[in-house]
Amino acid sequence: MEITWYGRACFRLRGRDATVIVDPCPPATGFVAGKHDVDLLTISHEHPDHTYTRSITARLTLTRPGEYEFRDLLVIGIRTFHDGERGAQRGENVVFAVEIDGVHVCHLGDLGHLLTEEQLAELGPIDVLLVPAGGQFTISPAEAAEVVAQVSPRIVIPMHYAIDGGSADLLGPEKFLHEMGAADASRQPKAQVTPSNLPEETQVVLLEARGRTG
Repeated sequence: MEITWYGRACFRLRGRDATVIVDPCPPATGFVAGKHDVDLLTISHEHPDHTYTRSITARLTLTRPGEYEFRDLLVIGIRTFHDGERGAQRGENVVFAVEIDGVHVCHLGDLGHLLTEEQLAELGPIDVLLVPAGGQFTISPAEAAEVVAQVSPRIVIPMHYAIDGGSADLLGPEKFLHEMGAADASRQPKAQVTPSNLPEETQVVLLEARGRTG
């Protein structure tokens, strides 16, 4: 299974038999996902930097919590909040976990708080965690590291942070990488993940943003 980051919180998960796009972003963020024809589109919340679907064709779009099975994909959507006040400031957020090619990938969206024991139980074991690292509108970099410790994934991929002028309203990834003890992490174009190549201990993987508009 191949994971590609298109900037902001947008990823493509491409498996043998199905492809997923998550939280497509508009050019105003400095990134854009481009044109995609996919099996599944998930949207964590309705803010415009996560819902740029103009060039996305999807056979199924999920925006709500629940359990779903579609084209060999098993999906769980869990209701969370965009802030630490149960949504009073920024509303709700859906955390989606997708099993694709035997790998469990969790996209936290714009999570604004630590996860509860009930939410962790709903998620179950997670292999790859896509976590917001740029603060400002989500959990802080330190809280992001706490969520990583809560979930205990095998691979952590930071997202939703500023890079080379893109997403300039967010912090860069440096504070999160420092919290994770991964300040020397080097970027790679994409991540190739299979059940057999998952690391023994949690590893941070830093991806290049493929959807730069500048």
